[in-house]
Amino acid sequence: MTDALLTLRRSLERGGALLMSDQHRVRLERWVRGGLEARRLRQADAAVVSFGKAGRTWLRVMLSHFYRARYGIDEPILFEFDNLHRLNRAIPKLFFTHDNYLGDWTGQGRSKADYFERPVLFLARHPADTAVSQYHQWAHRMRPHKKLLNQYPPHGEALSLFEFVMGEGGGIPRIVRFMNDWAEAFPKTLRHQVVRYEDLRADTTATLASVLAFLGAPKDPEAVQAAVDFASFERMKAREATGERMAGAGDRLTAADPNNPDSFKTRRAKVAGYRDDFTAEELAEIDQYIDTHLHPRFAYGRGQENG
Repeated sequence: MTDALLTLRRSLERGGALLMSDQHRVRLERWVRGGLEARRLRQADAAVVSFGKAGRTWLRVMLSHFYRARYGIDEPILFEFDNLHRLNRAIPKLFFTHDNYLGDWTGQGRSKADYFERPVLFLARHPADTAVSQYHQWAHRMRPHKKLLNQYPPHGEALSLFEFVMGEGGGIPRIVRFMNDWAEAFPKTLRHQVVRYEDLRADTTATLASVLAFLGAPKDPEAVQAAVDFASFERMKAREATGERMAGAGDRLTAADPNNPDSFKTRRAKVAGYRDDFTAEELAEIDQYIDTHLHPRFAYGRGQENG
């Protein structure tokens, strides 16, 4: 069944099922992707969950380098489910997900019941910073088909930054809804840890060590520090600018346009950077929405932020 799903997914990505309407093709592809995600989740030692542009690639690079340093793997490989586990069985199988498709396969919709039997590491970031990064991903990196698949504003649609950030496509309302769904689900999981991007920035070494402890990794301060140094903002940016690749990363760590800083995967990495991008009136609307709607578990409302 899995081989059939992989074949169908590749066919869809190459433009298969051309006689279908866009709506039916998207529904089928989401179902296929959900089936592949369900298989990975069943086999995973833990799930690493985040909304897109919450800092997952940075965390992923650090985890990759930690396990490589710890177990003497020379080749620069980006963590992709079980690829490092196949090289050393002491390394866990991690299911990295934005939780986009699983419900299409299982029929659970927005419920997180499929995750309840697995440890869940949840990477959170301030919704406004996430939404601004999503805007640049949408404007400069996201393929038209991916926009259609995940219900982002279509290719070529002109939106201001504020319109996108406050819109349903990839903006704050959608991000807040995602985070709230997970906040309600945390108590039902086998165990969970919430890691805030802001805390990871403020004290990268200690926060990464806590993540690794949650994942059951042995204590290894030297490997932790090596991972932090390898994945520093400056080094990530330099690798992207030169086109240096890690095995398994595809074009994930490559700038869409080396001459356009906003097209880089590693763009600014600034905490509360969204406050530089809007007028006072727009900031008031953004902050009011988050204060009113976001679950307090994440401590991002005014008066709660410590990042």
